[in-house]
Amino acid sequence: MTTTRHYELIAIGGGSGGLAVTQRAAEYGARGAVVDPGPLGGTCVNAGCVPKKVMWNAAHLMQSARDAAAYAIDVQAPVCNWAELRRRRDAYIAKLNAVYRRNLDRRQVATHPGMASFVDAHTLRVGDQLLTADHIVVATGGQPLLPAIPGAGLGITSDDFFKLDALPARVAVVGSGYIAVELAGVLNAFGASVEQLVRRDAVLRDFDPMVQAALGREMANAGVRIRTGVVPAALTRSRDGTLELAAEGGGRFGPYDAVIWSIGREPATAGLDLHNAGVVSDSSGFVRTDVWQCTNVANVFAIGDVTGRASLTPVAIAAGRRLADRLYGGREDRHLSYDCIPSVVFSHPPVGTVGLTEPEARQRHALVHTKSTSFVPMYYALTERRSKCEMKLVLAGDEQTVVGCHIVGDGADEMLQGFAVAIRMGATLKDLQDTVAIHPTNAEELVTMR
Repeated sequence: MTTTRHYELIAIGGGSGGLAVTQRAAEYGARGAVVDPGPLGGTCVNAGCVPKKVMWNAAHLMQSARDAAAYAIDVQAPVCNWAELRRRRDAYIAKLNAVYRRNLDRRQVATHPGMASFVDAHTLRVGDQLLTADHIVVATGGQPLLPAIPGAGLGITSDDFFKLDALPARVAVVGSGYIAVELAGVLNAFGASVEQLVRRDAVLRDFDPMVQAALGREMANAGVRIRTGVVPAALTRSRDGTLELAAEGGGRFGPYDAVIWSIGREPATAGLDLHNAGVVSDSSGFVRTDVWQCTNVANVFAIGDVTGRASLTPVAIAAGRRLADRLYGGREDRHLSYDCIPSVVFSHPPVGTVGLTEPEARQRHALVHTKSTSFVPMYYALTERRSKCEMKLVLAGDEQTVVGCHIVGDGADEMLQGFAVAIRMGATLKDLQDTVAIHPTNAEELVTMR
């Protein structure tokens, strides 16, 4: 028997965006619901930011333990019990799932486990229920892509990485984006033999050229073998169980114990039946939205990775909260600006970036200057490792307004947030230079450039 329930707001997707919009709406008194077939938290909590950062932390500790001898600290060669680390990581994630559940319950946001599909612009089918709403928000996120080549299923995706029961000895990471460099760095720090196979000539192709070059050098110096110009053609398994990748043009790579595909993500819209609501998506399946997160259908909105814009957890949260502010909080002009969004890549070493790359700045501004520095942080004064930190400021106009900041090196992940605030407020090079430096830190180099 089909039952029907009505809400003021329904979010399709229990990830960062869906949780943010329904909970903020509930604070204004709107009765809302979340529909999701999986555990609450979405990709970020279950197969993204959170488990990734746990693994990054563990890998960082592994490397720090190796450095300890340089400081006359006697530490035995570090060995990680991968299976136990996974158990503890997954237990932590389960706690977060429960926290999200309690938060929704406290705000009286209903949950409907299952897959949602549109019946019309105001109606969703979830199992044997019909759910109707004044407003519906599509926040289903994205999912990893597999290449359309023979044997692709023999490899694993970034989601599958978190299901590994043991550290593979020989790994190929295929891709050049931020997920690819993060996985390659973690695996390398744990002691795996890692090759990163990239289609073009560098990693992080969408980032500033300094970032591409600097991170590539650091990864190579740390032991990751970066192979450029590799276009996968087929993946095969040998009799001994190892994998070999054939490339276009005849190149062959391997043997590997695991091949990880990290070639991009696609919107998770399969089965939503968007056409029943009349919602338009682009050729890649991303839901088209304007600056207000509106689709072409008046009461249907989309936020987060499913829109194909700035696929970052804080972006989805910010967009969701602003949408709820506008719909239920009376703040008619409230919307997210996608300009000057800071982001961090948890590579080894980490990357922090905000604002325009140098090429982007030269397209937008008539007068552009850059300031840069490269140095070995004090941490490495006693170690055999000499990992560099490289920084670049992109400046525009006669006032030398900082329109871009790019950092590769230890601490980039933590120092960027404050500088992002300053840059968003229109800081100039002189403003940075007039700020007293904190010594000795890596961050002080950003306020002492001349």
